[in-house]
Amino acid sequence: MSIYVGNLSYEVTSEDLNEVFAEYGTVSRVQVPMDRETGRMRGFAFVEMSSEAEEAAAIAALDGAEWMGRDLKVNKAKPREDNKRSSGGGGWGENNRSSRRY
Repeated sequence: MSIYVGNLSYEVTSEDLNEVFAEYGTVSRVQVPMDRETGRMRGFAFVEMSSEAEEAAAIAALDGAEWMGRDLKVNKAKPREDNKRSSGGGGWGENNRSSRRY
């Protein structure tokens, strides 16, 4: 399982995160997503630790903690959902035109 770390400073590096989370156990992996257009960090990251107990300790200690001038949001990462919209309802496709005639 992975830990979601949100509300991060845009100055944070994977090394910074590794150092902070290592206080609670062995860090297996740190992923810092970057914005494709700007090349800048997106303000959140994912951290994987070697055990559930270590993850729980890190979450308990760091959720809401102030770090680099920001209050962290730290919790279990949720599985990624497919962002593609289904073909039904809500969009601006052919079937959703206004009933007004021009």
